[in-house]
Amino acid sequence: MSYKSDIEIAQSTPMEPIENIAAEIGISKDDIEFYGKNKAKVDYDLLKKHASGKDGHLILVTAITPTPAGEGKTTTTVGLGDSLRRIGKKTI
Repeated sequence: MSYKSDIEIAQSTPMEPIENIAAEIGISKDDIEFYGKNKAKVDYDLLKKHASGKDGHLILVTAITPTPAGEGKTTTTVGLGDSLRRIGKKTI
């Protein structure tokens, strides 16, 4: 079985503008600081504004030994977030 390299996967996947992703989860342009089209930081004031709201859940992915294919904590975290989103859960 042959696996695509990281660069092959990255180059074959179109990037979604961060502004669109923020809008999907209800974050306005005023609450993010852009670093190009695909990266941004969320303003700390937004976190403080929602601090009294319903608590969410935090999942920590730690101490996973990578497989020979190079899958590790990042791959697991992205896959978990994507899976939860596909079943209707809000994830960041």
